Amino acid sequence: MHEIRFSGLGGQGIIRSGFIVGRACSIYDNKYATMTQSFGPEARGSACSSQLVVSEEKILYPYITQPHILVSMSREAYEKYEPELQEDGTLVIDEDLVSPVLRAQIRIFKIPATRFAEELGNRIIANLVMLGFFTAVTNVVSYEAMKKAIPGSVPDRALALNMKGFERGYAYGREQLKQQ
Repeated sequence: MHEIRFSGLGGQGIIRSGFIVGRACSIYDNKYATMTQSFGPEARGSACSSQLVVSEEKILYPYITQPHILVSMSREAYEKYEPELQEDGTLVIDEDLVSPVLRAQIRIFKIPATRFAEELGNRIIANLVMLGFFTAVTNVVSYEAMKKAIPGSVPDRALALNMKGFERGYAYGREQLKQQ
């Protein structure tokens, strides 16, 4: 079982990220997934998160207790949620926005997701760049399942750009794994 928290600021697509991964796992990877979400009353610009439980077996408790994986796309979210990460957990960050404090057992994967999104033409797809990277470095969900789950989860008019972002993040993640 994997307990995952996607975190960042409202407007970064954090809730959608949890939705897409949960959809990919449950519909296309033949797994079970539950998602919960939280965000501040301001919505845009305040800390938010989506929590995802993914399992090969039925999920009896749909909430995370102590995440195995933390994805952070903002400093504020990292500071709020990092203390909850398991001692031997995995931290996935946007390296231009988060400066982590190193803990001995934590595996850290870094990607300049927002910068890559800007290079592709729109920073709004930073979450899809991050999802590609997440897919490559965590093995929670298959590449094929994610490619099937993205259409229908993002606006049709932006599908091509979102897919480019996903592919860019996935390729970067595969490069990072080869270097380790």
